[in-house]
Amino acid sequence: MSELFVRTLRQDPADAEASSHRWLTRAGYIRRVAPGVYSWLPLGLRVLAKVEAIVRQEMEAIGAQEVRFPALLPREPYEATGRWSDYGANLFRLQDRRGGDYLLGPTHEEMFTLLVKDLYSSYKDLPVILFQIQTKYRDEARPRAGILRGREFIMKDSYSFDLDEAGLQASYEAHRQAYIKVFDRLGFEYVVVQAMSGAMGGSASEEFLVVSEAGEDTFVRSPGGYAANVEAVQVAPAEPVDASGTPAARVILTPGAGTIDSLVEACQRAAPRSDRPWTGADTLKNVVLMLTAPTGERQPLVIGLPGDREVDLKRLEAAVAPAEATPFGEEDFAAHPELVKGYIGPVRLAEAGPVAVLGERGSSGLRYLVDPRVGPGSAWVTGANQADRHLVDLVAGRDFQADGVIDVAEIKPGDPAPDGSGPLSLTRGVEMGHIFQLGRKYAEALGLKVLDRDGRLVTVTMGSYGIGVSRAVAMVAEATCDERGLAWPKELAPYDVVIVLAGKEESMRQAAQSLADELSAAGLDVVLDDRPVSPGVKFADSELIGFPLSVVVGRSLADGLVEIRQRASGQRQPAPLAEAAGLIVEAVRG
Repeated sequence: MSELFVRTLRQDPADAEASSHRWLTRAGYIRRVAPGVYSWLPLGLRVLAKVEAIVRQEMEAIGAQEVRFPALLPREPYEATGRWSDYGANLFRLQDRRGGDYLLGPTHEEMFTLLVKDLYSSYKDLPVILFQIQTKYRDEARPRAGILRGREFIMKDSYSFDLDEAGLQASYEAHRQAYIKVFDRLGFEYVVVQAMSGAMGGSASEEFLVVSEAGEDTFVRSPGGYAANVEAVQVAPAEPVDASGTPAARVILTPGAGTIDSLVEACQRAAPRSDRPWTGADTLKNVVLMLTAPTGERQPLVIGLPGDREVDLKRLEAAVAPAEATPFGEEDFAAHPELVKGYIGPVRLAEAGPVAVLGERGSSGLRYLVDPRVGPGSAWVTGANQADRHLVDLVAGRDFQADGVIDVAEIKPGDPAPDGSGPLSLTRGVEMGHIFQLGRKYAEALGLKVLDRDGRLVTVTMGSYGIGVSRAVAMVAEATCDERGLAWPKELAPYDVVIVLAGKEESMRQAAQSLADELSAAGLDVVLDDRPVSPGVKFADSELIGFPLSVVVGRSLADGLVEIRQRASGQRQPAPLAEAAGLIVEAVRG
């Protein structure tokens, strides 16, 4: 231990948000270089290597072969697939001394596709699965939680190449089962959920989410087995309603009712219902956003949704990608005087009836999309596009039209599962793996074709599959740490055992060294804590670093005994020095 390159800390890092960030830094596994950028120290690299080994073993078990691409990549392939612009601000772009454009690879679909195109030309060459474990780069706007969400991270990405859809399904299922084995071996609680494909493209995808309060992802589950990332939940469209008995839309005075709660109160006074009180669900909230495309083009978007719901930013981000959505600013409102803040609605009531302000009949150029719950014939209370005025009994399809549907409202606990399997519950998680059925998007863009059995050129069908390797280290730490520090499972710990020399006598030193040599000869990775510090410091560090087993060589050596401590359970066991090595080897390998 006196020679190990480690320095433990007694204070938490100032920016620590997650337990893994706190303990990995304090125990000397990682060190911050810049926001979202970390150095891996010897202890951290040993754990990382063990996680990589598990991933590598399970990938090779399904016939995948490992390659390694550079992180510095030319612009042209990404330009061909559209991702040079689609990635937007998340892409690290740079130029060489000759003005050539390059990027730091966020993911390598293009490179894998071009490699197979370069070397393979026949159906006889397929199927093939290639993978790499390599550093990736994304310019995260909000790097946080140490290595859980960084700008530089280590990822396993693999790609399957098949002749047809049937082959893709087989490769996809092989990866799915391999991922289950990887995450079972890593030992944390995870859920496989339906997901959005996002900028990756493809027809279908699933995420492997680790259940954790430290997670930024929210997923839903039902008692009947439905599970999905919240972005992927699809709300069933509302059934049409017969609006023949709904009176004509009318204006009510609602002074100061610029919020949903104040609007509901105003409706109780100005237009009380005979059947029940008004609620937020009776109101049509209209949220105005500005979409900015990767090219810089800006376009306003108005979203109509029930007033008791908010726009979920993650669902919105997934729905409008690769564009980015930002709130409407004062300058934007000034450019659209037809929109009155707090009183926005799809129409303005005139003598001849409702006049469109938003939607396909509007003349303002403002695109209007509504929530699936805003079905044909449904009646709403909404803004009249005049200060202190709202409209009552405004009917969808009769009084206003939308340009389409957008499903971005928040999902609430108790909402019905889309497959009818019961009410949904919401849980937080961390994305650990993502598998995609890419189809032919990248193969078509880059011209990856092979000759089939009939001698015809066909486009290859691809799948893409990722695992966050460095993130896995953080999540194992997150799942196993306690109030004293890290507590690695024996399969992933940087060392199998630490021998704590808890005294200054020469006999203790010799016994500790002899035991260390015996354990090393048996194939165990051993640390001997020989530092000239107090036993209390050594015990605290052994718990902080998270060695699965510690052996205390101290005063009980006078009776021929040492003490074996298990980090996870806290169990302590006195053992004769002569039998200690055998007991430790059995505990490590058992």
